[in-house]
Amino acid sequence: MLSTLFAFLVTFFFSVVARAAPVQPVELLVFSPTITSPTASTVWITNTTANVTWSTDNIPAESQNSTGLLLLGYNSTGSENLDIYHPLASQFPLSQGWVQFTVPYNLTYKNDYIVVLFGDSGNASPQFTITPNNATQA
Repeated sequence: MLSTLFAFLVTFFFSVVARAAPVQPVELLVFSPTITSPTASTVWITNTTANVTWSTDNIPAESQNSTGLLLLGYNSTGSENLDIYHPLASQFPLSQGWVQFTVPYNLTYKNDYIVVLFGDSGNASPQFTITPNNATQA
């Protein structure tokens, strides 16, 4: 009798679990603001102030209070080589459309640098150049 009751309860439990309603997918809101500066003709000089700007036209209302992260990288062998340990800027409002920072002093000359703007998605700029500031190389 006890084993019959146990078998019934186990069967009942698994039938309830098997009938659980499926979870509805959650729609994720993703936007990728277009970087308007730097452009391919931009040259930054190390240890000087620079700006990155982006379009705020496509930021959804739900994301108006989102903050951003700006990383420097360079294109090489099919990789963006992002410096995730030294962000150029962080915790700035994406709705602002720009961020200002100092170009790191220890960068070498390259003409394939990029910046990547992260909010809830990443968007890379065109390649541009950074050149050492000879005044800070002493």
